[in-house]
Amino acid sequence: MKMEELRELSGADLRENLKRFQSELFKLRTQAVQGRMTKTSEMAGTKRTIARIKTLLREKELQERSSGGDVK
Repeated sequence: MKMEELRELSGADLRENLKRFQSELFKLRTQAVQGRMTKTSEMAGTKRTIARIKTLLREKELQERSSGGDVK
């Protein structure tokens, strides 16, 4: 998924997509170990998407923290 598409999603949707992509990465790793993987670039793309989602979740967390005045 592209960053623009991900930015439009809510925090709950991002977490749901994160779980989905993490399970997809697990399946791809399993295929790689078993030697059944056809597109090796899928694994890298999935990892990038997971990183994008985690980045957006962190941005939203920091934005909420700064607007809420919650200082630790």
